[in-house]
Amino acid sequence: MSYSSERIEICSFNPSYSVEGRFAEATCDAFWNHLKEQLLSTPPEFTCALRLLKEIKEILLSLLLPWQNRLRNEIEEVLDTDLLKQEAEHGALDVPRLSNYILNLMALLCAPVRDEAVQKLETITDPVRLLRGIFRVLGLMKMDMANYTIKSFRPYLQEHSIQYEQAKFQELLDKQPSLLNYTTKWLTKAATDITTLCPSSLDSPGSSCSTACSLPNRAAYNSEPPSPTMVLYQGYLNLLCWDPENEEFPETLLMDRIRLQEMAFQLHQLTILDSVLLVARSFSGEVLFSSPEFVDRLKCITKALTEELISRPEEAMLSVSEQVSQEIHQGLKDVGLTTLSSENTASLLGQLQDIAKKENCIRSIVDQRIRLFLKFCLLHGMKESLLHFPRGLILIERELAELGWKFVSLMHHNQQVFSRYYAEILKNIILPPKAQETDVEPL
Repeated sequence: MSYSSERIEICSFNPSYSVEGRFAEATCDAFWNHLKEQLLSTPPEFTCALRLLKEIKEILLSLLLPWQNRLRNEIEEVLDTDLLKQEAEHGALDVPRLSNYILNLMALLCAPVRDEAVQKLETITDPVRLLRGIFRVLGLMKMDMANYTIKSFRPYLQEHSIQYEQAKFQELLDKQPSLLNYTTKWLTKAATDITTLCPSSLDSPGSSCSTACSLPNRAAYNSEPPSPTMVLYQGYLNLLCWDPENEEFPETLLMDRIRLQEMAFQLHQLTILDSVLLVARSFSGEVLFSSPEFVDRLKCITKALTEELISRPEEAMLSVSEQVSQEIHQGLKDVGLTTLSSENTASLLGQLQDIAKKENCIRSIVDQRIRLFLKFCLLHGMKESLLHFPRGLILIERELAELGWKFVSLMHHNQQVFSRYYAEILKNIILPPKAQETDVEPL
């Protein structure tokens, strides 16, 4: 009876509630029980133990860095398969001694985060439990090494990806000179949005999508043309307002269209979610909203009931209003506070249902603030943006930060790949003829 280390390790990572997880767990238990029977038999049987030691050796060798030759030779010598087999045949295989050597190696090779786990293994005296624990921790160490390798190669992989995408796009452009027509129209609209934006439009509850997507920029209010970077970022934000039926999607972003549509839906959902939470808090007070459990419960209810918000907004918000009202009533009752009067309950239901309307004041303001936050993320980076998180969005901070990271990462990568094309297009869009004689501001 033999098992590979992959099958043994799987029980540590698969959830026991899945069919695969339960099967893997039963397989693991059968293996370790069989190993225990072998070691307790008279004389002891070491077939499974030898297989384990061989695989432990292979894992330890895989954790070594290229220049650790002395340690590599030492492992090869101490855990020599042929030697261990001879010792087992003569009943002289010292499992505790080998386990102790392996633990010392693990303590030497593991990341600091695994020190405590290795130290706990040193207190285990039962050889089967110890070997099982060794395999579990070695599995974690393998993941640590994989993550370290990926992190080390990430700059190279990213640079290679950028160069590859640039080369492939240039090949297409050489064959189709009109390939950038939609990209030009997209950036032209972005420049128009900035230059025609007036300050009051940002405060208008009934702003249209194009207005709500616009970036406030001092260049909009004077004779100076907007910077190429600001126009590009305006264009990126406009993508989150894009009509899914519009086929004139920028050619430079076609590969990212599905992801951008998903982000647009997430932004829409977060706008509704924050609007609901703000209305609910105004009726229930800070006592309930000081409880993370209560807030998370309202979030789960709202997210679940707004999955079909776009196709059935009134019905979705009717369900949300009823469920949120019940949660607030029960929450106030649980903490011994006076529940809402019938008049306040009716007002709460009405304000929540009103969020279904695009011109709703709260919804419009939340939408504008979310887009301004994403603009700030593009301009200043996520770390700086999270330090200045808008107060009105604090209830969705975790969800909005996650969206921000994804959006900024995707857009900055796109900017790196296509910056030279964007610079050439923007030079013709926003700069006067004389200025075109000089170099355009780099993106």
